[in-house]
Amino acid sequence: MGVGCLAVGDSHQTDVRGYLIGRTPITNASYLTFVEGGGYERREWWSDEGWSWKEDYDITRPGSWTSDLQSEWRLTGLEPLHPHRPVVHVSWFEADAFARAHAGRLPTEQEWEKAATWDQEQHAARRHPWGGQPAAPGVHANLDQRAGGPVAAGSLPAGASPYGVLGMIGDVWEWTASDFAGYPGFRAFPYREYSEVFFGSEYKVLRGGSWATRPRLASATFRNWDLPQRRQIFSGVRIASDL
Repeated sequence: MGVGCLAVGDSHQTDVRGYLIGRTPITNASYLTFVEGGGYERREWWSDEGWSWKEDYDITRPGSWTSDLQSEWRLTGLEPLHPHRPVVHVSWFEADAFARAHAGRLPTEQEWEKAATWDQEQHAARRHPWGGQPAAPGVHANLDQRAGGPVAAGSLPAGASPYGVLGMIGDVWEWTASDFAGYPGFRAFPYREYSEVFFGSEYKVLRGGSWATRPRLASATFRNWDLPQRRQIFSGVRIASDL
């Protein structure tokens, strides 16, 4: 499992063109429609690697869902599948297929961070989507294991970014399209084995933290990474598209 990338380096500028991004993470209801609509059977929506992984391991639904698609496992036990909660325990392969099925894609790491932090009026990035103050769990974001799992998408409006995007911190780690690599000027800290050895196309970047993340680690710049087939982490989906 990937952990946060600690590094010493300066901030850097990137060129982010116009794009659209989901206002909230994808919910159980939306993902259920994908599953019931043949999402795990339509070859054209899957990458070659993703299809092979799905076929080899007989993947037919998110990792926390029961086979009847009626319930999901949470920290507190088995509960009915709540339609408005973000879907969780999906791999990068599944997130990518879902995005393709909806004529979209996963956001790049840079697009995700811009949507979370950039204040157009101030021409500056915020520390957190809601501003400079630390996260208040249950107010700005669902963090710190308090809810036992994701809460309803969009239910914490105080955590909105300047663009009005919701739930970018907490609830579910969000897969991005980006491979894990060092930023310009990257220097490993405290030692290269903590992050640098994972650089490359084998690992994908996740952003935003989850409902189990400690508030002190929950920021819009914290980087997580994992293999694209992994579903054990509290990972979800937010999709993007070109203008």
